[in-house]
Amino acid sequence: MPVFKLCLKILRKNVPSLAIYIFVFIGVAVIMTFSSVNEQAGTLAFTRSKTNIAFLTEENTPLVAGLKAELAKVANFVELPDEKEALQDALYFRNVSYILRVPKGFTEKFMQGEQVRLEKTTVPDSYSSAYLDLSIDQYLNLARLYLLHLENPTQEALAKHVADALAAEAEVKLLPGGAAPDMQLSANLYFNYLAYSLLSVIILGMSVLMLSYHNKDLQRRNACSPLSAASFNRQFGLAILTFTGLVWLLFIILCLLFNSKNIQSPSTVFFILNSLAFAVCSAGLSFLIGNLVTNAKAIPAICNVVTLGQSFISGVFVPAELLGDTVLKIAGFTPAYWFVAANNHLAGLQQFTRATLQPVFNGMLMQIGFALAFFALALVAAKKRRLE
Repeated sequence: MPVFKLCLKILRKNVPSLAIYIFVFIGVAVIMTFSSVNEQAGTLAFTRSKTNIAFLTEENTPLVAGLKAELAKVANFVELPDEKEALQDALYFRNVSYILRVPKGFTEKFMQGEQVRLEKTTVPDSYSSAYLDLSIDQYLNLARLYLLHLENPTQEALAKHVADALAAEAEVKLLPGGAAPDMQLSANLYFNYLAYSLLSVIILGMSVLMLSYHNKDLQRRNACSPLSAASFNRQFGLAILTFTGLVWLLFIILCLLFNSKNIQSPSTVFFILNSLAFAVCSAGLSFLIGNLVTNAKAIPAICNVVTLGQSFISGVFVPAELLGDTVLKIAGFTPAYWFVAANNHLAGLQQFTRATLQPVFNGMLMQIGFALAFFALALVAAKKRRLE
């Protein structure tokens, strides 16, 4: 099989340039996947944040002390001098976001049932200020409620009742909508990034091979050789399939190595099948580009335009949720869009039935349809090129 061996020899000479994209895939996939997984895992945990405030009081009473103790749950108290300029500077430089002042006589008027207000100065349009307002109103409204229904309560008793009531807490758990982040999410991101590297490597390898195939001198020598055209085409086609299969297998092995925890998941099988459909589509697109390109120097530029263009509009590098409807409609005319859409659907599945997997099968069929169209156009381009 001289043609088959020659094709493999040509591809081996281009291994260094192809390896660049493999290392890019490994680096990008590992960095982006772990950062995204950690970010999503962080969203599943709730931590109460605290706001820096200045608490200024002109009286020390049990009711005011109780209010300060309650605010300590949501605020960090910053000691500041009670001077107008110092307080303004603290707000301007965001050393504090909220200044609360308890005026003299506040407690006495409150215990008598009068309407009293606390003085506050806040950073404009600050969400943390609204959160503190809610905490202050909650404390004072609850204290006012106990004051109305208890018979002559003391400040200490009133503060204790309010503190006991506000001490009750409910446990809140944020549950993920799909599978655990360290499994499905990581596999989803790995296979999404695979669209860029797999397509890049196949385009570069196939384009170089097709340029050699269309060399006029080589075609004339083949025409004079005892090797039939049918045998030549069979060997050349076998070389293309072998190259595509080896590149796909290499990336699958890398994905499984970095995502070993998810190997036994049912979604892994469909991730692999989906990537195989995309590999076939990539071979068709590469075959078309190889029949159109006539200059070896143009291959890297075309490769970058095709791969990066699809990756940015189809959800590989930028999540599809952040893209506009117009961009997604344009991306629907690219195979990478259907590849990523099928991966994203798989990542959210917990039950694998024919109905739930239908969008995945549709995505695969769309990719195969693109592959057939690319191969058909490539044959037309090849025939036209032979007649020139």
